[in-house]
Amino acid sequence: MQTRIQNPILKGFNPDPAICYVDGVYYIATSTFEWFPGVQIHASKDLVNWKVVARPLNRISLLDMKGNPSSGGIWAPCLTYSKGKFYLIYTDVKSWDNSSPFKDSPNFLTTCDKIDGVWSDPLYMNSSGFDASLFHDDDGKIWYMNMEWDYRKEGTNRFTGIVIQEFDEENRCLLGEVTKIYKGTSIGLVEGPHIYKVGEFYYLMTAEGGTSYEHSVTVARSRSVLGPYQTHPNNPLVTSYEKDVYLKKAGHASMCKNNNDEWFLVHLCGRPLPGTNRCVLGRETSIQRLVWQDGWPYIASENGPCHDPQDFIEVEGNIAKLEKNEIKYTFDNNDFLNDFQTLRVPLGNLMTIEENPGYLRLYGRESLMSCHVQTVVARRQTDFSFEAETKFYCNPESFHHMAGLTYRYDEKNQYFFRVSFDEDDQKYSLGLLWADRGVFKLEEIGIDYYESITLKVVVNYDKIKFYYAIKDKFVEFPGEYDSSILSDDYVEPMGFTGAFVGMQTIDMRHQKFYADFKYFNYKEIK
Repeated sequence: MQTRIQNPILKGFNPDPAICYVDGVYYIATSTFEWFPGVQIHASKDLVNWKVVARPLNRISLLDMKGNPSSGGIWAPCLTYSKGKFYLIYTDVKSWDNSSPFKDSPNFLTTCDKIDGVWSDPLYMNSSGFDASLFHDDDGKIWYMNMEWDYRKEGTNRFTGIVIQEFDEENRCLLGEVTKIYKGTSIGLVEGPHIYKVGEFYYLMTAEGGTSYEHSVTVARSRSVLGPYQTHPNNPLVTSYEKDVYLKKAGHASMCKNNNDEWFLVHLCGRPLPGTNRCVLGRETSIQRLVWQDGWPYIASENGPCHDPQDFIEVEGNIAKLEKNEIKYTFDNNDFLNDFQTLRVPLGNLMTIEENPGYLRLYGRESLMSCHVQTVVARRQTDFSFEAETKFYCNPESFHHMAGLTYRYDEKNQYFFRVSFDEDDQKYSLGLLWADRGVFKLEEIGIDYYESITLKVVVNYDKIKFYYAIKDKFVEFPGEYDSSILSDDYVEPMGFTGAFVGMQTIDMRHQKFYADFKYFNYKEIK
């Protein structure tokens, strides 16, 4: 009996996967960019069912993203394990605008004996490029590498190769000269390095082609960790570029071997809305089986070794897939935080379930454009069609007071369905405040509002409808809107995250206004 695993295995925004296998458990770490806590780690014993078990960067000493730009923050973490300890390398990108030749990308190391334990304070490594990683050699040496960024060059030529140094764990420092071990191939934009020792060879896995539709995975090998590296004779290992395949953007990968000598590769991918190139679910994670032929890895398929991302793989056993099509979040405890995150910083006492037991109280802070402290609590969109609903209580006294439901990509591309107050008419108002590439619009109606309101968004692929209920019956808010503006492929100049839906409160007057949320429901529409 075999169980079919349908790709992607981590739906919604879960890019740049780094996989490791420890004591019968697979762990995958993915990028979280400006969402806090940083780095999302899923775990599975069967490759079928995955669960978030940790977001290690959960305190300011490990990650302070206040002021970070959209799609800044955590890029491409690397999770490894050696001698009873987990190692996590991560980049906290402080600037990356394509109009500038510079990228500020400090890299750090944190460690922990338990995946869900308290991770050590960060050790600064370097800032010469992003996508840093560690390799633990079988002679006990540890090697640190990253892609190198050269601001002196133009455009894509700023990706100048993969550099490496030895890491002295005892003295907590890098040793020796920086060595460039690989300049990439003609595909270009080499990044995302990982090294593996298999037999007599060191295998260097990198990403090339950029993280959109030309993305790919390149493999090279050498008998020495310092090279020279020979590129796979049938490179790239996997790509979707110019192929009629379901999983687009295949690239940025890592691999592992289990106790049965089975090899697996995880890679990011994208699933565009039908008839478009826009991926509102962001870059997701898929898994492939690997086979070895003439000393090189290949993607396994029903028709033999190939380079195409497969829609599914099969594993031994009859394994039930544990899925919920509808999740009802309540706020009696903090369990909802397994799925929800905040923007850039922890909200501390701005987000509390203690002050009004059974409710999530959110104190309003800065506007929808702030890159510092927004009071947003949201979860990933994981389905093309879904509805999300929340009921809340608040008492706005100014147009500077707002609370409601957010459906967003970033500061310049978002929808905020909110309650506020019109001081001219002395009346509560319900409005949709939305941004399309930074152009804001407000559509507003007056309401007879009695303390509580329920707001709902219904998304059917690229179409959005909003609804509200003051008593029991939902009323449609006028207009139909476009979800595809909440995608990497639409935002300018570009983006790396995915759509989120959740709750938000704003107070641009005295920062004292709050809203109490009773529940939040998320339901996939089949």
